[in-house]
Amino acid sequence: MCGPARLICLLLATAAPASARADDAALWRALASGGHVALMRHATAPGVGDPPGFRLGDCSTQRNLSAAGREEARAVGERFRRNGVAARKVATSQWCRARDTAAEMAIGPVVEEPRVNSFFDAGDRQGPVAASREAVLEALTPGPVTVFVTHQVNVTALTGAYPASGEIVVVRKKGEELEVVGTLKP
Repeated sequence: MCGPARLICLLLATAAPASARADDAALWRALASGGHVALMRHATAPGVGDPPGFRLGDCSTQRNLSAAGREEARAVGERFRRNGVAARKVATSQWCRARDTAAEMAIGPVVEEPRVNSFFDAGDRQGPVAASREAVLEALTPGPVTVFVTHQVNVTALTGAYPASGEIVVVRKKGEELEVVGTLKP
């Protein structure tokens, strides 16, 4: 038997994914229209932080993407292509997991942007946050979108959002501030 309560639950369960898809479509249109930036946390790299003594130029000393993370990055790139979003460039942190995410996405030229390097272990975060913010504000221009592949700590400091691995926070400029338009789950 199909009671009213069960019918309502069924309707709500099917409406939520449809609503999320509609919201996603609006965010992809915003990215395609210009004047927005995609702030992406690198794809899945198991663990937290980096081992003691890691070096930026040596991926063997860092926390790196898993096989699932590489596939996740390729899937995000495919979503950009499927939604007709051309990237002016993919500005990435110098950490291997961010650079590898950007390369696996294959959506535009990959350019290292030290201003979006992780500051997870930084004592004073004021300077790195200001530098990250400056890089993002400079990229908020008409035309193809700039995608930043960076770290949770950077995205959270700039937006207040706590992104999952591979999640994208879409922002635009509001006055001299960054405004979160929405998020795209991996």
